[in-house]
Amino acid sequence: MSWLLGSVLLLLALLGAPLFALIAALAFLGMRAAGYDDTGVAAEFYRLTEMPVLIAIPLFTLAGYLLSESKAPQRLVRLTEALLGWLHGGLAIVALLACAIFTAFTGASGVTIVAIGGLLLPALQQARYPDRFSLGLITTSGSLGLLFVPSVPLILYGIVAQQMGTTPSVSIDDMFLAGILPGLLMIGVLAAYGMWKAPPRAHDQPFSGREARSAIWDARFELPLPLIVLGGVYGGYFAASEAAAVTAFYVLAVTVFIRREIAFAALPALIREAMMLVGAILLILGVSLALTNVIVDAEIPARLVRWVNAHVANKWTFLLLLNGFLIVLGMLLDIFSATVLVVPILLPIALHYGIHPVHLGIIFLANMQIGYFTPPVGMNLFIASYRFNTPVLALVRSCLPFFWLLLACVLLITYWPGLSLALL
Repeated sequence: MSWLLGSVLLLLALLGAPLFALIAALAFLGMRAAGYDDTGVAAEFYRLTEMPVLIAIPLFTLAGYLLSESKAPQRLVRLTEALLGWLHGGLAIVALLACAIFTAFTGASGVTIVAIGGLLLPALQQARYPDRFSLGLITTSGSLGLLFVPSVPLILYGIVAQQMGTTPSVSIDDMFLAGILPGLLMIGVLAAYGMWKAPPRAHDQPFSGREARSAIWDARFELPLPLIVLGGVYGGYFAASEAAAVTAFYVLAVTVFIRREIAFAALPALIREAMMLVGAILLILGVSLALTNVIVDAEIPARLVRWVNAHVANKWTFLLLLNGFLIVLGMLLDIFSATVLVVPILLPIALHYGIHPVHLGIIFLANMQIGYFTPPVGMNLFIASYRFNTPVLALVRSCLPFFWLLLACVLLITYWPGLSLALL
């Protein structure tokens, strides 16, 4: 009977059934097989209301969507270009930083490609950067901000890990700090590659103090945002959820009432679009919590720990296999689904090998970043293909050098735990 049910679910998955429905079905079947009441899944949804930090996800998402609909992307590009554009390869560095910062606030790399890619790609082409390099840079840079505050995947990993009750424990504040150095490493490596690939006299305008001051003044309302989050949280003024509330209120006030770049009448549609993404995340999170309970009750993590321990000799081999598994996972699943489905299974195994759960989170997210532009279903490839009217295969070839560079960074992040844990 279980074989038949499994076959039916697999067929539904191949036919395109929603992921949350498949997870819910597995949770219902698992609870029924274990003799639990069917209301267990609903009870897990109710548990979401008991997570104060969860409110940070919709609030940060709303702030990101408001920023994307305003002229903040243009101001961000102008600011970074005014400060760094005079360097050889400076425009490539501008693209990296602008995309990373914007993705950190929107939590969605696809939004970054749509909002900023259209500004940066023509500028790179006008500066005589090779087309293949320019397309690869924009497509890959869209995911780099996932390790920086206040990235929604960082928050989501922290929430899932907290539910596992690990020792040592995982906090959202720890995840915010842990992502800084690995994220800067990735940006630094790609920046060096951009400087190397930049054509002669690609961007030889001298630094202009007047333009820099003008760009800083133009972005005066956006510049305090990182200080609000980092300074507020680590200065002890408010928690992560409170920082999200302050950020959302601040961005709403600036974009709607001060700059007036978003009409008040347009707010309901914008909020609806942002909350559709949040609703999808929470729906998957709720049913996944129920499935996690079924998995733990069936002692599947403990069995996996014993199996892995019998076949994997040491921690370093496990980490190498983990990277390969996560890259393949990133090709097939979006980062939100992968986090709530796979992290509860990986955490006990990682703890068995002495891997800090915060370090595991950075390894996980760094690998999933690569998955965003890795075929066959890398989301950024299809968004960039649509945005720039370029075949997906051409984008895959454009992204290959960036893939290998970022893979080297992921291996360094994996085998050097101090890079993730130094600021904790």
